[in-house]
Amino acid sequence: MKKTLIAIILVLVIMSSFAFSKSVVVGSKMFTEGYIVSNMIVDLLEDNGFDVQKRFGLSSLPIRKGMETGQIDIYPEYTGTAWAAYFKKDTQIYDPVELFNKVKKIDQEEYGIVWLDMIHFNNTYGLAVRNEFAQENNINSLSDLSDYINNGNKVIFGVNPEYYKRSDGIFAVIDTYDMNVDKNNVKTMEAGLTYTALENGNIDVAMVYSTDALILKHDLKVLEDDKNFFPLYYPAALVREETLEEYPEIKEILNPLTLYLNENIIIRLNYLVDVEGLEPEIVSERFLEALGLINNN
Repeated sequence: MKKTLIAIILVLVIMSSFAFSKSVVVGSKMFTEGYIVSNMIVDLLEDNGFDVQKRFGLSSLPIRKGMETGQIDIYPEYTGTAWAAYFKKDTQIYDPVELFNKVKKIDQEEYGIVWLDMIHFNNTYGLAVRNEFAQENNINSLSDLSDYINNGNKVIFGVNPEYYKRSDGIFAVIDTYDMNVDKNNVKTMEAGLTYTALENGNIDVAMVYSTDALILKHDLKVLEDDKNFFPLYYPAALVREETLEEYPEIKEILNPLTLYLNENIIIRLNYLVDVEGLEPEIVSERFLEALGLINNN
């Protein structure tokens, strides 16, 4: 009888722990900054008692689909991606707060996805060349590059697969700047490999992210977007409305992303991964521990 009672108590304790566990799925896109910020989300949630499952290394459309279908609860997204790639808007908005408020409104009203507070850095796209190449050919802007190409010079572009396919991607840039570029001269490769290809002379122009530390490492020149083609890409943590209703404390738990991240900080964190070779989860953990936001002891 005593053993039976103990067994019943143990079962009740186990069932109780499952009943009261706070469980969420956090997603991440497949680039350094995405991994870092998503790991911060995981670390902050786990430190506050959440059981977190990771779904990392996704491209934009699968991760978006995961949010809409309930397979992912939280992940960091960028205003420009939502505006152009998800909502198919082609009107440029140059005020970051206005753009943020518009995508936030659309997502909550139409998709039940809540944007938490905007994080204070703009990770937009850009096209970069070797500084030596820019100086030799007097290329400072994308219009200069267009003139250089249209004067009969062959130029090879390197972009990641997603930017190759996107409606607001590389071919939209080429059209906007009236570049006479053969489609065969646009090569696809993972974002990190474009820097090595550029340095080795295998390509002449690389798609880059403006907060990428490899720009500094490889001594590249990001060409001026003199026609204001590239949209604003300010990030925020996105949470499914149902998830936030169940766990409203998530908003406060993730508030440090807005309080402590800015352009200089994120470039340095990216540098630790892409140049120093640390894993994104280590960089996230050390950053949050240094601020006293988590305790892994």
